[in-house]
Amino acid sequence: MARHVSSDDIRTRFSSAMSDMYRAEVPQYGTLLKLVADINAQTLYRAPGDNARAGGGSEMARIEIERHGAIRLGTAGELHTIRRVFAVMGMCPVGYYDLASAGMPVHATAFRPVEDEALALNPFRVFTSLLRLELIEDDDLRERAAAILERRQIFTDRLMSLLDQFDADGGLSDEDATAFVIEALETFRWHRHATVDAETYHAFHQAHRLIADVVCFHGPHINHLTPRTLDIDATQQAMPEWGISPKATIEGPPRRDCPILLRQTSFKALEEPIVFPADGGGETGTHTARFGEIEQRGAALTRRGRKRYDELLAAAREATHGLEGATHQRALAEAFQDFPDDEATLRREGLAWFDYQPVEGARIDDPEALPRERDALIEALIEQGLMQARPITYEDFLPVSAAGIFQSNLGESHAQHYADTDSRGEFEAALGASMQDEFALYEQRSERSLTACLEALGLSHLV
Repeated sequence: MARHVSSDDIRTRFSSAMSDMYRAEVPQYGTLLKLVADINAQTLYRAPGDNARAGGGSEMARIEIERHGAIRLGTAGELHTIRRVFAVMGMCPVGYYDLASAGMPVHATAFRPVEDEALALNPFRVFTSLLRLELIEDDDLRERAAAILERRQIFTDRLMSLLDQFDADGGLSDEDATAFVIEALETFRWHRHATVDAETYHAFHQAHRLIADVVCFHGPHINHLTPRTLDIDATQQAMPEWGISPKATIEGPPRRDCPILLRQTSFKALEEPIVFPADGGGETGTHTARFGEIEQRGAALTRRGRKRYDELLAAAREATHGLEGATHQRALAEAFQDFPDDEATLRREGLAWFDYQPVEGARIDDPEALPRERDALIEALIEQGLMQARPITYEDFLPVSAAGIFQSNLGESHAQHYADTDSRGEFEAALGASMQDEFALYEQRSERSLTACLEALGLSHLV
């Protein structure tokens, strides 16, 4: 029997092939990669401590290849199959995002690795949305959309055969893994030929740009591929010098000494030529859906920390409404003054998750003199230079930021409102699996590292 290729290897092959394909389709993406690499090098040169803050050499190695993509699907069947595709790459659905309240008729999950080693090797993520047809108010449009989506097949026959083979054998050979990458890439490729006539396209476009993007094409073309920067403010400032026009405002939390969660910026969506079917007159037009995005990731927050973040963000909306650029960022920073901005306080107040590691060569002379209470023991070991704590990187997404990127890039000048409904059950039914709880994953990682650290120091009997 042929030896199976690891899911980590297949994920890296696929993300690399995806990056090459997107660079060919969106040339400014190549410029974006060079810009981010330049800013990261400058950041580390000016402040080498950022390497340690990011988690040392292993974390920096992953940053160089780190990407996240985003796709939008149209049917439950497509979502179910894409889960199988990502499973081959060792990627699981994590978190549930209902974007209806942000004016987008979709709900979503993020497919990503969840194991520590897999994340260190390649944390490739794909934010995957599913169109909520029930939110299309016009009955005729909703029925037409459903019929169009039902007819299309976004996966090749060869890919479906390889998925069955993976499920049966528990893996793929090197030859089949190569074929898998080639076939899976076809699902994410841009097709400039629309599947509907111009009149139908414009009707969906009028209802919501995103509906037209999902319904009117052969597949869910990758709509952005996002590299990770160590300094998003410097990247935003440098973008015009590199011939890239950035959006006015960085999405997410303000600039901080101790970064948290996720900050994102982007360049304006491309206006790409499209061709309508010949039997509809063969008209040509343009479509705007794909854009360049950059992200900076910070510490993952606990439930308590996220609750405080969400409360401050809600309170900041009035103060920042109508503001852009530096003015917006200053107002946002002022609104977040009550959120601690140092690692020690974030740790002591239980606002962020941390990885724990023993200091090399650490030696404990009198273990019995140490506190028995868990949190007190952690602080004592850190203060005595026996253990170090690093923030765990946030691996997930912020729905408000996603909506902000979409609206600013695609010119959604008028907010659309959809009623809040609990659709997680329907999403999981389509997915054919439960989504993992991101907070539980961070907690488990933190606890694993603490247990291993205490064992290494010979202190596991104290807690």
